[in-house]
Amino acid sequence: MEQEQHFIDYIEQSIIRNWNLNALTDYKGATLQYKDVARKIAKFHIVLESAGIQPGDKIAVCGRNSAHWAVTFLATITYGAVIVPILHEFKADNIHNIVNHSEARLLFVGDQVWENLNEDAMPQLLGVILMTEFTPVVCRDKRLMEAFEHRNTLYGQRYPKNFRPEHICYRKDEPEELAIINYTSGTTGYSKGVMLPYRSLWSNVNYCHEMLPVKPGDNMVAMLPMGHVFGMTYDFLYGFSAGAHLYFLTRMPTPKIIAQSFAEIKPRVISCVPLIVEKIIKKNILPRVDNKIGKLLLHVPIINDKIRALARKEAMEIFGGNFDEIIIGGAPFNAEVERFLKQIGFPYTIAYGMTECGPLISYDHNNEYVPGSCGQILKGIMKVRIDSEDPYNKVGEIQVSGENVMKGYYKNDEATQNVFTEDGWLRTGDLGTIDHDNRIFIRGRSKTMILGASGQNIYPEEIESKLNNLPFVMESIIIEKNGKLVGLVYPDYDTVDSTGVSHEDLPIIMEQNRIELNKLLAPYEAVSALQLYPTEFEKTPKKSIKRYLYSNY
Repeated sequence: MEQEQHFIDYIEQSIIRNWNLNALTDYKGATLQYKDVARKIAKFHIVLESAGIQPGDKIAVCGRNSAHWAVTFLATITYGAVIVPILHEFKADNIHNIVNHSEARLLFVGDQVWENLNEDAMPQLLGVILMTEFTPVVCRDKRLMEAFEHRNTLYGQRYPKNFRPEHICYRKDEPEELAIINYTSGTTGYSKGVMLPYRSLWSNVNYCHEMLPVKPGDNMVAMLPMGHVFGMTYDFLYGFSAGAHLYFLTRMPTPKIIAQSFAEIKPRVISCVPLIVEKIIKKNILPRVDNKIGKLLLHVPIINDKIRALARKEAMEIFGGNFDEIIIGGAPFNAEVERFLKQIGFPYTIAYGMTECGPLISYDHNNEYVPGSCGQILKGIMKVRIDSEDPYNKVGEIQVSGENVMKGYYKNDEATQNVFTEDGWLRTGDLGTIDHDNRIFIRGRSKTMILGASGQNIYPEEIESKLNNLPFVMESIIIEKNGKLVGLVYPDYDTVDSTGVSHEDLPIIMEQNRIELNKLLAPYEAVSALQLYPTEFEKTPKKSIKRYLYSNY
């Protein structure tokens, strides 16, 4: 596919067209209009230029979602430097390693992140800058300090008669030029630097413009961490290029915070991970619809039209009531919760992607979405194949190629060679099938698949989806132990306490759950025991459980 438009054109044109519209707001905090963002970018460029930062140099950013984070990202790529987003949830030693491995010259941080970092562990940095104040807290270069001290004077000299839309003229990116090094959080414990070129950004954002309904002035919420490519692309880059007003929650999006903020913001399009939707359905929707039936609504068809209408009304209202659809991605979706949403006519869809594709691989608008699928492969952009002799019926690894695919892993030729086939297709590591419309149906991860005693393929995610809907189960992991399947369960203690159940009775309840679970499974999938786990399982920022931590439990 020929790229007819440079990605940075999207940013440039949106700023010019939407000059007087609101652009970025920290929820319950300050708002920047598009013209304010442009002026901050101009000052940012002056500092980089005066400090001797070159196009192609790496600039890292690490902090919670905020207007400052967004400005840092936009200013970096429009200058010609390579942005290195780092998830603020990463431990300090991982942040140090990423900064060093990426060869970042500058690090922009949020206050809370900086408190835990050690500047001596990042010797290559010229400086560390607090995003909130746009001032250096570590400065190892005289030119950098002078650039920050004199930035307002230099800005006034360059734009003596005010900064206006006609001053916006950013550089032109090239399709294969490196834009982002995004270090995967992953569920395998090892971070790799995914090199995303501008063709990947342009192709992903261009597809969003074709498929999604956001117009200038519409509201959006950046709920997912922008350090992860799902939130970066769907919420931030698409939203900003469409002229939307982006809100940053600046804290963990709990069901309570979502209900409060979304009722006020009324976002037009919403993207989130399955765990958030599942918690809201179980904690906020089902109890309001019918306290007596509760979770049973997830297991039995809703016959009563009144209950169906009430459930839909409650679900729409909690997400603000003004959205076209909710796009769910990043992890497997609970089958029973999905069936419930379909029954009540809730406008949702499942998208599939990965960091290595920046992220989109497949998507369907909710009107075309087929339950259980992850949408159709992006037409004209991506191709898919299943490593199986019968891709429509027999599970195999999902492999993709196309405009969205990364250049490779930064300074890691071995990992790059391993993730691509000999003929250049990207191995996703996911197992599944396709239908004749090229819709993808995922069964599980190749790394988590368990081989049964008689050679059957067992997908733990499918068992967990059923287990998580049984009484008093908050979340679970299925592992193999001495040739048998064992479930680790973190109980739903809020429900346990609110219903007066004794904690001492939980092992008995879980044994009953195990019996009920096995009735839903094939004999070779039978779970031999359920063990209580004392805390929530550790997760990646997109809320996938870090399975490798529990494989030897």
